[in-house]
Amino acid sequence: MPNHDDILIIGGGVIGVCVAYYLAERGGRVTLIERGEIAAGSSYGNAGLIVPSHSVPLAAPGALADGLRWMLDPESPFYIKPRFDRELIAWLLQFSAACTDNRMRQSIPVLRDLGRASRALYDELAALGFDFGYETKGLLCLYVSQSGLAEGEEEARLLQQYGLTTRVLDAAQVRQHEPNVQPEVIGGVYFPNDAHLNPARFVRGLAQQAEQRGAKIKTGVGVVGFEIDDRRVTKVKTTRGDFEAGQVVLAAGSWSPVVARDLRLNIPIQPAKGYSITVKRPAAGPSVPLLLEEAHVGVTPLGDQLRFAGTLELAGLDFTVNQRRVNAIRRGVQRYLPGMERLEEIEVWRGLRPCTPDGLPIIGRVSLYDNLILATGHAMVGMSLGPITGKLVSQIVCREQPEIDLRPLRAERFL
Repeated sequence: MPNHDDILIIGGGVIGVCVAYYLAERGGRVTLIERGEIAAGSSYGNAGLIVPSHSVPLAAPGALADGLRWMLDPESPFYIKPRFDRELIAWLLQFSAACTDNRMRQSIPVLRDLGRASRALYDELAALGFDFGYETKGLLCLYVSQSGLAEGEEEARLLQQYGLTTRVLDAAQVRQHEPNVQPEVIGGVYFPNDAHLNPARFVRGLAQQAEQRGAKIKTGVGVVGFEIDDRRVTKVKTTRGDFEAGQVVLAAGSWSPVVARDLRLNIPIQPAKGYSITVKRPAAGPSVPLLLEEAHVGVTPLGDQLRFAGTLELAGLDFTVNQRRVNAIRRGVQRYLPGMERLEEIEVWRGLRPCTPDGLPIIGRVSLYDNLILATGHAMVGMSLGPITGKLVSQIVCREQPEIDLRPLRAERFL
């Protein structure tokens, strides 16, 4: 006898859990299935940054040139593993086409609106009473080179054109925000409306909130196929039996293209590997989240811990740990912050972020099926955009007008 619920969500990361929460809050009969554990993938060890400031998409002018320039350097911030892969080549061609000033300027207001709405929802979720380390201290970007600072100031001016609040700081002003930085730090850009949290604690806590509202969370359930009748997904076949649902939401992150193959969907997502190092927080550690810009490393205070996160590596579904890239993060931190040489390390982590060629997520129904919704492709801002994605999907499921225009995020731009 198949399990039957109104809505079946595939994926137990931040996106799937947020979808489950907002649907359960509205009284929907919801089941979420996850092949591993809740928050076991990219939602576990990321930087935990909530960043409306990150409204410039990954596909921006110069991004591909940087990737190709760094391709032969395995320690570079943006690394493309050399290999013959038709899907990667097709993705890079689409990425190249999106790396124009015009396309970037079309994407900025989309990411801005999503980021602002999600930041406001985080404030509401924090009021639910479960502690996920949520703090609204903003984000401080640090620079150690004049060229880097000039690029930061240019991006700040660009974001100001779209209504985002930025503050360019000189060396003295940086130290008013964060006194314990190296003498080499010459300036910064501060984004006062950003926030941060403990990502794993948030996703697991919100999953419990969804369960309290009636959602069923089933872990250790891997999708192995589908049954389709006409224009409907009638059955999701899994390692733990078959599931039927009135509507299906695919929110499997970097695994979404793999899951979708049996649905005859070609979702152009490349998994981008990132690393983090979590250490015991030193007494002089920063109290505000930092981006060490030239090193491309994020630094997040998480209670009695400190997390360094960085790199973007296009290497396929590869979970190996490249120690050279981990060491590059360590060296990058020491360039900006003193006293970081002999820290007590708690964990080295890697995860795969799902990147679309144009830097925008995919949110919405697909034309091939009447009851399938995609919610994937959030790249490095999945944690930041989780709540608004969950709310938008709940509005789609209930056939309401979404509060944000989803036309730029439709799957058909690729399919």
